[in-house]
Amino acid sequence: QVTFLMSLHRTYKTSVRVVSLLSQRHFHNRHQWLQQQQVNRILASNYSTTFSVSQSSFTSTPKSSIMTDIFSSLTSPPAPKSTLVPPGKCQFTAEFTSCKLLEKKSVSETSSVLRFELPDTSKALNLSTCACILARLELKKANEELEQVIRPYTPISTNELIGSFDLLVKHYPNSKMSGHMYEMNVNDTLDFKHIDFNVKIQAPFKPCTRIGMIVGGTGITPMIQALHAILGSGGEETPIKVDMLYGSRTSDDILGKELLDKWAKENKDLFSVTHVLSNEPEESKWDEGERGFITKELIESSFGPPSEGEKVKIFVCGPPPMYDVFCGPRTETDLTGVLKDIGYDASQVYKF
Repeated sequence: QVTFLMSLHRTYKTSVRVVSLLSQRHFHNRHQWLQQQQVNRILASNYSTTFSVSQSSFTSTPKSSIMTDIFSSLTSPPAPKSTLVPPGKCQFTAEFTSCKLLEKKSVSETSSVLRFELPDTSKALNLSTCACILARLELKKANEELEQVIRPYTPISTNELIGSFDLLVKHYPNSKMSGHMYEMNVNDTLDFKHIDFNVKIQAPFKPCTRIGMIVGGTGITPMIQALHAILGSGGEETPIKVDMLYGSRTSDDILGKELLDKWAKENKDLFSVTHVLSNEPEESKWDEGERGFITKELIESSFGPPSEGEKVKIFVCGPPPMYDVFCGPRTETDLTGVLKDIGYDASQVYKF
């Protein structure tokens, strides 16, 4: 009996190792695989149809354990869910408010998720779709004057989360804001506010019937916000078809890939995503999309044509160079770049 049990134990350990190795086959090493699982679980948990924190349960659960519980209990992306809140309900106002960092988790070699405490811990953020918030960092210059660094961020958490909100932050080289966030410790504070300018086109996006999304890096966060409203609405007489072109450096750097691929598979008539990798190693066997950059030809073959007018919208979100190439700086209303060359009008393009 002892020999049999020992043999059974060895067989079990071998099986577990085989499954683990198969799961890691697309990643260069186990560390990268674990990081990718973390970001998938965070995105899944914050948009889960079942994850809901009531006021009573939130106060009875230690804040430091919430993120850990998310990692350990959720292993697959949820179905999209539409939970819309009208503009004007957000906890943040036009005045900056200091918020405490509750927890920070690294989800890739260049990205982290930070959870901040809300001013009113008994309520949700109540941010409308689509909208973002502004973060402010004050730095003292050599002449003792204060320099203000302000950057927009779209939370990856939904309005179901009570008392806090989560930001997915990519740490760019020489970036003052993301560099500061990378160095932040728990209980450090950062200022946030919400202004009318940061309220973009609002769901349910009618009379639009086709949306094209040009995305880079953490620009995926407002697109996921919009996809929940579109794919999670259900029962629409005139549904919206969404086509996403998602640019990343390498296959290991695609944030939320599992979530997006699952939604595309389960909503084939409504959502497609094309991953475009600019720096994937030549020897890589990755074949789940395109290599190179998002091009004019790829946009024309994927999105609805400009001639369809108000029925076609283009959403753009990513690092500053992406705006320069495709539509012009996000702070400018004029349309320039590739999208203008194709024939789109400024009223059809939304810069997030």
